[in-house]
Amino acid sequence: MFTFASIVVKLNQVYLSLGSNVGNRSEQLAKATDFLKEKGEVKRISSVYETEAWGNTNQPSFLNLVLQMMTNFEAINFMKELLLIEEKMGRIRQNKWESRNIDIDILYFNNEIIDENELKIPHPYIHERKFVLEPLVEIAPDFVHPLLKLSSIEMLKACSGSLKVKRLSHV
Repeated sequence: MFTFASIVVKLNQVYLSLGSNVGNRSEQLAKATDFLKEKGEVKRISSVYETEAWGNTNQPSFLNLVLQMMTNFEAINFMKELLLIEEKMGRIRQNKWESRNIDIDILYFNNEIIDENELKIPHPYIHERKFVLEPLVEIAPDFVHPLLKLSSIEMLKACSGSLKVKRLSHV
């Protein structure tokens, strides 16, 4: 008689925002998406959107997308994995809101609320960024922000951001 241990793996639903404004932006988004597939199962990917830079506006426009994935990493460890992907892709962090070949932000991690120095979930600027909200609405219009208690589509309707967001195509 054999006894096998049961292993329960918790899968976490994560929404990520990806952006690039240096080099071949489309290629950078595709490469980052491929790296993310090594960290879990990518379930949905929005279209690609082109947007003027936010924060520091004196830089090239961005290509952005939002994706939903499932992963067995816990939030802080997943964030470390994202930073490693950015580093592997050649991102060097010097100044806030600077040009970058890749930027990967956690928007939501399940419905968790995390307020640590190195990790804030939900992402604190979701409701202010049309370049996040438009692709998010495309793949998760009814997902409710755990703090604001507003759906993605409600946040987009209320967003006063003035940056133009243009839908281009799928990755």
